[in-house]
Amino acid sequence: MMRIFVGEDRVAAEKAIRTTLGEDYEVLDGEELAVTDLPSIFRGVSLFETEKRRILIKNLGENTAVWEKAADYLDTPHEVVIWEMKLDKRSAGYKRLKGEGVEIREFAEKRPPEVKLVFGILDTAMRNGAEAVKAVEKIEEKQDPYMFFGLLVTQALKKYGMRQGTKEKKILKILAELDMQMKTTAMEPWLLVKAALVRIAET
Repeated sequence: MMRIFVGEDRVAAEKAIRTTLGEDYEVLDGEELAVTDLPSIFRGVSLFETEKRRILIKNLGENTAVWEKAADYLDTPHEVVIWEMKLDKRSAGYKRLKGEGVEIREFAEKRPPEVKLVFGILDTAMRNGAEAVKAVEKIEEKQDPYMFFGLLVTQALKKYGMRQGTKEKKILKILAELDMQMKTTAMEPWLLVKAALVRIAET
């Protein structure tokens, strides 16, 4: 099977690559390949191999001649991931692969969240946890959860400084527990953030 991963979020892309290919796989530089290399890459097997190969090809899109031939090998028996930092969606190679239904996953680089955005979500959480979760779901693919959490704490501290009430104290306690969870558990950070927002609404 052939998959294409695109984007500059290296951490997320590398995690997805390990999930797909495992920890032990071949790495090829797409810019150095020739069209004549493709049969041995996508269909070739070794006499000593008993399982399908797992192959990562980087920057194949930079090699126009080879890139346009990649779709000829969609029947590959091997597990192949093509990883591109950027990709010209106007190229014939891309259009052909997309038209053939090849899985294309995008890993856009996360942006620091805006203070106003975080402040609005915290305000919403204090009234309605479900609405706060919906607001997070609209931004989570393009935002960094750890930066979001840092700003969330900053806003909560500001609220506590203005009004040191019981609710404000409970919110800080919830965020302190969230901080520990994000540092010590393997759960997705956004799931932890959403759960904390629901708890805030219940205080």
